Amino acid sequence: MADKKSKTATQEKGNLSATELKNELRNALAKRAKLEFQHNVAPLKNPMELRHLRREIARLKTEMSRKEAAK
Repeated sequence: MADKKSKTATQEKGNLSATELKNELRNALAKRAKLEFQHNVAPLKNPMELRHLRREIARLKTEMSRKEAAK
């Protein structure tokens, strides 16, 4: 279930420009790759970080496609 914090974060993503979204996506993908590598070497203290990051990447991609469709 979504809470108020995630709703406002999602709404904030909608206010970003296309280039800002691309930068955020690039950073999130890099962070995910780093965390996955660390997790493969040794278990993470909080493996839920990977799930949250994957979902954040999906939200960014969704917002980018929304903006592209609006053009």
